[in-house]
Amino acid sequence: MFERLFKLKEHGTTVRTEVIAGVTTFLTMSYIIFVNPDILSTTGMDRNAIFVATCLAAALGSAVMALVANWPIGMAPGMGLNAFFAFTVVAALGFTWQQALGAVFISGIIFLLLTVTGVRSWLIAGIPHSLRSAIATGIGLFLGIIALKNAGIVVDNPATLVGLGDLKQTGPLLAILGFFVIAVLDALNVRGSILIGILVVTVLSMFLGVSEFQGIVSAPPSIAPTFLQLDIMGALHGGLVHVILVFVLVEVFDATGTLIGVAKRAKLVEEGKASRLGRALLADSSAIVAGSLMGTSSTTAYVESASGVQAGGRTGLTALTISVLFLAALFISPLAAAVPSYATAPALLYVAGLMMRELTEIEWDDLTEAAPAALTAIAMPFTYSIANGLAFGFVSYVVLKVCTGKWNVIHPATQLVAALFIVRFAFFAE
Repeated sequence: MFERLFKLKEHGTTVRTEVIAGVTTFLTMSYIIFVNPDILSTTGMDRNAIFVATCLAAALGSAVMALVANWPIGMAPGMGLNAFFAFTVVAALGFTWQQALGAVFISGIIFLLLTVTGVRSWLIAGIPHSLRSAIATGIGLFLGIIALKNAGIVVDNPATLVGLGDLKQTGPLLAILGFFVIAVLDALNVRGSILIGILVVTVLSMFLGVSEFQGIVSAPPSIAPTFLQLDIMGALHGGLVHVILVFVLVEVFDATGTLIGVAKRAKLVEEGKASRLGRALLADSSAIVAGSLMGTSSTTAYVESASGVQAGGRTGLTALTISVLFLAALFISPLAAAVPSYATAPALLYVAGLMMRELTEIEWDDLTEAAPAALTAIAMPFTYSIANGLAFGFVSYVVLKVCTGKWNVIHPATQLVAALFIVRFAFFAE
């Protein structure tokens, strides 16, 4: 059956290799089942329901990737957009989480249409490489400041906006320890280093009495508090147009870049196999819509899938294994509920550091490329908004190119996005 579904011999792999690759990828990306509920529950959403929605969205997305595209890529709610959802759209802008879910749903439909019509490829081809790298860097910095705040390492300071917290407190100390555990294990190439770091801090917090042990295994909680609770009309009437634009743009860059990058490592976009990319893009577009219906932020392809490819994964059986493991994770809800914020903060901070590697891809010798990229990356954490970073970057890119006589190198896609953000500032400013 597996041979018929996934063409294992054609790809030079076996069931054992694919399953091991799936387990490897799951271990590297499963931290999301602890981090996503911790972030989204700050909006007032039910934490247990988010846990279930996270597992189901990841399982469904990975299964679709396996059966439709036959690619070894895991799917789950994405880092960065979940923070934008919680801390910008709901906390800063004041929208309800139901409206935010409605915006995710609409963006998913748009994303699906862009994929089917081929506009998604046009957008990707037209966005400057420097801005793409800056977006990843900026989201990393955004996650970084959220992580430091959740850990109590960065605190509010009336004189300087931000200041250093009390590092002698239990929370910050455990967060610092967790970061070093993750970093050391990852440097030693230990699979699941982020997951291990989260669990180490959680167990220590229980021994120290600052977190309560609630068990490990139980029946899955109810998803009812978030299932089909999205407010689509509220998103459309509530001035969330620019938020939908941000969701679409980040989904386009993040998901597409990850899919292509991992596929190249697995040699799936070579030797006449590029046609499967279209099915992979369709699979991740559909996962966004499904995830919003369940009650979670945008689902996307995970760059951690590269670890499974490195372990030999070449077909959808790897992704199917990931899907099954996420379903199995539904039964560890008591453990997920016991994970404190300062256990997930080190994971956020470490992922933030990894995302900042994109800085090296920016063309620093060309000011018309470097300045917009710098504005993009800096504005996201300092304005606490991915939307503002995107707006600053695209608008400044067009202005600098036009003013230096390089207007002819500006792709129409970049011009369009810049124009949309100008309209956003004019009519939909916070």
